Amino acid sequence: MFSGNIITMPKSTYPLLHRINSPADLHDLEESELLQLATELREFLIESVSSTGGHLSAGLGTIELTIALHRVFNTPEDRLVWDIGHQAYPHKILTGRRDAMHSLRREGGLSGFLSRSESEYDSFGAGHSSTSISAALGMSAVAAMEGKGRQSVAIIGDGAMTAGMAYEALNNAGDADSDLLVILNDNKMSISRNRGAMHNYLARILSGHFYTGVRQRSKSILHRSPRLSRYARRLEEHMKGLFLPGTLFEELGFNYIGPIDGHDIPLLLATLHNLRDIKGRRFLHIVTQKGKGYQPAEKDPCNYHGVTPFNRAVGMEKKTGKSKTYTQVFGEWLCDMAAADKRLTGITPAMREGSGLAAFAEKFPQRYFDVGIAEQHALTFAAGMACEGMKPVVAIYSTFLQRAYDQLIHDIALQNLDVTFAIDRAGLVGADGATHAGVFDLSFLRCIPNMLVMAPADERECRQMLTTAYQYNGPAAVRYPRGSGSGTLPDAALDTLPIGKAEIVRQGQHVVILAFGSRVAAALAAAEAVNATVVNMRFIKPLDADMIAAMAKEHRLIVTVEENVLQGGAGSAVNECLHQQAADNHIINLAIADAFIDHGDHEQQLAACGLDATGIVAAINAADNGHILSSSQVESGLAGS
Repeated sequence: MFSGNIITMPKSTYPLLHRINSPADLHDLEESELLQLATELREFLIESVSSTGGHLSAGLGTIELTIALHRVFNTPEDRLVWDIGHQAYPHKILTGRRDAMHSLRREGGLSGFLSRSESEYDSFGAGHSSTSISAALGMSAVAAMEGKGRQSVAIIGDGAMTAGMAYEALNNAGDADSDLLVILNDNKMSISRNRGAMHNYLARILSGHFYTGVRQRSKSILHRSPRLSRYARRLEEHMKGLFLPGTLFEELGFNYIGPIDGHDIPLLLATLHNLRDIKGRRFLHIVTQKGKGYQPAEKDPCNYHGVTPFNRAVGMEKKTGKSKTYTQVFGEWLCDMAAADKRLTGITPAMREGSGLAAFAEKFPQRYFDVGIAEQHALTFAAGMACEGMKPVVAIYSTFLQRAYDQLIHDIALQNLDVTFAIDRAGLVGADGATHAGVFDLSFLRCIPNMLVMAPADERECRQMLTTAYQYNGPAAVRYPRGSGSGTLPDAALDTLPIGKAEIVRQGQHVVILAFGSRVAAALAAAEAVNATVVNMRFIKPLDADMIAAMAKEHRLIVTVEENVLQGGAGSAVNECLHQQAADNHIINLAIADAFIDHGDHEQQLAACGLDATGIVAAINAADNGHILSSSQVESGLAGS
């Protein structure tokens, strides 16, 4: 368990929140006290996340909604399915995890997302967006099969509604006899604020027993006259359309309510009480403010979406430093290449800042495309551009590329289209944990025909590989880790690398370490301790078979190391190559074992997986039975490296 600074919670500071150890305790409060509880919960959330880091602005916008949901519904018997975990920190606090918030995203502590193993109140674990409606619909179907009156509620953000999966679920729900409540948490300003009395009045009327009863009785009366029934339905839709943007959801078979003020607790309680007692498919649209209650987050909700620890009194300070992250290197390369080639287009599935496209979007707005949280569409959209002679660059996190695997194979690789993939957050990702770890891409990319797959050892090589991928006539991927590497700053040149050629970066004896991407630096440190040769492999596909053959002849022990899963990864590719060459060397494949790696410090994760310098040396010593170096020599070598 994390042993850092513990957030204490004096009764005098949070008198009401201190009394809430489970949602059942909410019923002991008067409705008027819930307003004070919201204030305390918001203050506690700011204090907590400013100390630990994590996601802040989304949760600040769901304080009142969370209180109202747990007050109205019988959780955990009723299922609350939060879309991703960014908006669910208040939910964690109210469901018995308040005093453990100091351990958030730390090794052994609370997850930054939702986890079924962490709490019975987390009905569905989610780190990727737009899954909540599908999951809640599945839960609703089981409740109907079992004949139980259990409620299923999906809470989804407006950003997540840009994903096709959400509409697939809505379409399926509309064709099923399901009992489901979908709450759209709209925290953007694309829909103007709807806080007037008329909107609130309509929401109460449309969710109330009188309106629902009249509606159902009218359907029964008009059932025998299809012509009148169609007329009445059309009139109802037109009347709603005068005030409400819910026609789409009505056409999908949902009873649409809203928009209503998502920070008005009495209104939320009244509306949710009414909706709880209505059967069938219901869609509640609430409008909230991302970052509400903390002025810096209100002014800049994007940068306060995910934060590192900061002083809440002054807000987050801008990061300074000489080293550039891989993301920044990509962003600069993209602008430089776009200036050199007018065919370049930049595509992102709703990750402009995270993937480093902000400067490109400003400089080349006509060639910048944010397609929303729609990874499948992003890839096929890029494929269409490539068919017309453009050269699209898709900037995407490794973990999100998984969502578009069929499009990668069927729409791009099969047609050998010229699409470049800049794959960020490859490898383990520290505090974001298993849901965001990009540890499968080498395995699922290298088995696809026509693919070129590269992994840079440092920032300079990252730029060179991006240029190589862009100039390659076909699908090409450069996968790079989160954060910074060795700090080797690239120059402004747009140089390429010879395709499929590795590089010897250290000459040693007996042992050769074939290192891929982010593990080259650790391999060099380990090699100092055991006098090993180190090869920066650079290319996962195609492999440098000639280099591997030469190393096999000169070294009796071959070690591969990569920040990817063992199965099917770069080490497996080397094994296949050596088998084809009928080599009989002793081989060690160091990679991530067949397990999901929980959140924690990135360096600790690497050490636990045996992928740091110490782990590499230990594996070499164990394999060689101590014949290469004595334990004392190894320890001495590592200490000085």
